[in-house]
Amino acid sequence: MPALSVELLAATPAPPPITSAGDTQLGIAALAGIAVIVLLITRWKMHAFLALTIGSGVLGVVAGAPLAKAITSYTTGLGATVASTGVLIALGSILGKLLADSGGADQIVDTVLARTGERRLPWAMTLIAALIGLPLFFEVGIVLLIPVVLLVARRGNQSLMRVGIPALAGLSVMHGLVPPHPGPLAAVAAIHADLGTTLALGVLVAIPTVIIAGPLFGRIADRWVEATPPENLTPTRASDDLARRPGFVPTVCTMLLPVVLMLAKALVDVLVKNQGSLVYRIFDVIGTPLVALLAAVVLAMFTLARPAGFSKERISATVDRSLGPIAGIVLIVGAGGGFKQVLVDAGIGQMILNWSHGWHISPLLLAWLIALLIRVATGSATVATISAAGLVAPLATGMSTTHTALLVLAVGAGSLFFSHVNDAGFWLVKGYFGMDVPQTLKSWSVMETVISVVSIVFVLALSVVL
Repeated sequence: MPALSVELLAATPAPPPITSAGDTQLGIAALAGIAVIVLLITRWKMHAFLALTIGSGVLGVVAGAPLAKAITSYTTGLGATVASTGVLIALGSILGKLLADSGGADQIVDTVLARTGERRLPWAMTLIAALIGLPLFFEVGIVLLIPVVLLVARRGNQSLMRVGIPALAGLSVMHGLVPPHPGPLAAVAAIHADLGTTLALGVLVAIPTVIIAGPLFGRIADRWVEATPPENLTPTRASDDLARRPGFVPTVCTMLLPVVLMLAKALVDVLVKNQGSLVYRIFDVIGTPLVALLAAVVLAMFTLARPAGFSKERISATVDRSLGPIAGIVLIVGAGGGFKQVLVDAGIGQMILNWSHGWHISPLLLAWLIALLIRVATGSATVATISAAGLVAPLATGMSTTHTALLVLAVGAGSLFFSHVNDAGFWLVKGYFGMDVPQTLKSWSVMETVISVVSIVFVLALSVVL
């Protein structure tokens, strides 16, 4: 989220509650709203956007708020969330599409694998997934990497678990902990965290987490599960029909550009005390997520698309195709922001803050537990992140910039806990890896749980050190 927007949101005084209900009624309202969302998504298979919209109305009504005020809160939250994250999601999608269609992703894969010995293949797959996973949504990353995983397993005489689990771990950790993915972005907006600090700490937590949940857990999963991919699943890659591909170094530099710019801004904010200086003002602009991602997209047209032989018309068509699939994601994120705003305006966030004072539990651990429960119930990491961020946002009051960022990461860690049969990712992995349900639970579901637990341990450790 752009820093200016965060500052404006943080400076805006909180509106008075839309209801004067007591804590008991507010607690029942929160449970009722979440229960409706869970039932609509899991039992009636309703789209998360509609479920969140209906759940927001139920929450407001049970809390005793006039329906008109609840609707106003919902639309206000939806608009603010889409305004802050919608453009960033679109730019990330464009960058990911250019990376995939130009063959840049395949160039990263082939270059890394060509310099990797057989014993280090699981580590190489982790690195590849983490690099490619920066701009790509989780589902897109899986579809892109599955052919690579299958080819590496066959050519390197490796088991599917040894190379597949590291790839899945790399994608999942990026999806849950590192902006500019939709969940972390929405949590940053809801909690009013500093994006550069969150990004820096997210990468710091992600590195050991992906090592433990990827190559190390992959050895254990290999003993538990013997996966055989379906015979009719023929690996195909985006660059198979291209006459040439972009180079490895330009591709990696393009992918890392937004990360470097946002981290540079965070570093300048710490080191340069004079906010009126030229250096501070320059990095305050170029390190803004909107500018950083836009710069990477424009650069990708010259470093990825043109070297692959794309004409101007094909580049335009690629950009156009990248925007359609994200409509549902933007609406879900926006509806989550609306649900969050109803929670806040009804006074439920403040109620949780008041209760937490007597619980003697770390706010970070509480945020993780709330996100964990919503994740297990709904199956959606994004819904869990946005809903939990709205509930725990008042806990950030009085926190330092560092601990506010850690609160975002705690929510993200909880949103990855134990993916099971109500998660679309569960079935995607099951189908591509040719596993049955018990095998998928013992491999993919346990891996997600390891990521969640390990990452919250590191988040709590950082909260003590920093």
